[in-house]
Amino acid sequence: MQNKQIPFHRYIISLVCVAIISGGGVYIASHSGATLASNDEDELQKVHTLYHTLQEDYYQKVDKDTLIEGALKGMTEALNDPYTTYLGKEEAEQLSNSLSDSFEGIGATLTLVDNLPEVAQAPVKDSPAEKAGVKIHDKILKVDGNDTIGQTLTEVVQSIRGKKGTKVTLTIQREEKTFDVEITRGEIPIASLVAEMDNKQPIGNIQIASFNESTARELQEAIKKLRKEGAKSFVIDLRQNPGGYLSQVEAMASMFLEDGQTIVQFATDDQIVGASEASKDLDGGFKVTEPVAVLVDGGSASASEIFAAALKESAKAPVIGTKTFGKGTVQTVNGFGDQSELKMTVQKWLTPSGEWINETGLEPTIQVDFPEYAYLPPLPKNKSLKKGMTSEEVENLNTFLHVLNYQTTGDTFNEITEQAVKDVQKSNQLKETGEVDAETAVVIELKITDVLRKSDQMYDKAVDVLTKELAK
Repeated sequence: MQNKQIPFHRYIISLVCVAIISGGGVYIASHSGATLASNDEDELQKVHTLYHTLQEDYYQKVDKDTLIEGALKGMTEALNDPYTTYLGKEEAEQLSNSLSDSFEGIGATLTLVDNLPEVAQAPVKDSPAEKAGVKIHDKILKVDGNDTIGQTLTEVVQSIRGKKGTKVTLTIQREEKTFDVEITRGEIPIASLVAEMDNKQPIGNIQIASFNESTARELQEAIKKLRKEGAKSFVIDLRQNPGGYLSQVEAMASMFLEDGQTIVQFATDDQIVGASEASKDLDGGFKVTEPVAVLVDGGSASASEIFAAALKESAKAPVIGTKTFGKGTVQTVNGFGDQSELKMTVQKWLTPSGEWINETGLEPTIQVDFPEYAYLPPLPKNKSLKKGMTSEEVENLNTFLHVLNYQTTGDTFNEITEQAVKDVQKSNQLKETGEVDAETAVVIELKITDVLRKSDQMYDKAVDVLTKELAK
């Protein structure tokens, strides 16, 4: 598949969720309370025989749960479908968290700096972390007395998260001070979108991160708010949005279509078995009649592609950016009763015109790409880059520094690179070593992210298109 996804992201794991299921998805509502039937059919006798033979005769002790989970995963893997898989208890919980509109924890976001977890941004407003006085750049040395150094970020996050009402004690280092903070965990809402007015034009910019349990409601509220602030048109930004619930994307797309227009079609094999159409049942009668443009990229997948295709083909709205990811299947999630689950592909989905974009992606109406440096990998965090080194990683560093207006080129860490690094460190109150350690790498990446945000050619094109539309 030729679709490019931006790998240049700061490595942050939020306490919102500790993992994202690969490739996102479009999910029919989970049947977590259901139990799958299991019958001792003749065809499964070989499986039973193998299981008992390994239990009885293998030369080492065998964990029966490991055998059973291996067999279950093996059956789904035999289908060669990356979106059909057996999910153990932890994986099932991660999928649920990734699609939830809230979680139980403290409301902070962590990153790893010099092998220590550090608060990466201001805590969620009114969260337990904010109320306890946790601040950005606080280093977490211990969780309930257990050292965090040497732990993975996921392990630290899992130890901090917990049931609402329970307590967790963090040992925090803030500059030269070290102290303990006891925090009572709470329920933290997860906003799946951010909405704001354009600085110059009467355009509302809505960035949707995922289609979770409440995204349709959030979208309606955001549009009402932006209308009050003067919005006459809207940009719907689906870049790097991996998907989510089918019910949510159907409701959201319906808002932008006339009743009766097709949102998406469904098929098994090559037979169309149904379609979803815009209706009051889906959108509650809430309609968006103002001009709209949709932004997509190679990370826009599944439910994002359904939304973009519906607006492109049925509403004739401009879709701006690069070709999307290309995930054209629908999954359902069924529980086994022991908190493990089966995530299974049950249908193909097709665009309103009947196109299956699986592994090919949806073509935008207007092609606008990111600059090439946006596709470079992040700087290494497990080692330092220093003077005298020659490598592809150094070449990427020099490219990033050049974007930040330093005269760095090539794949060698020379005196010019060293001075540029010192300048970055000085301007960000870091120790001026001239070497790129994990902390310096994060600062450089954040500056690059800021440049990308301020020179967003896709968004600028959307504003141009909508401004011309409003002028008609």
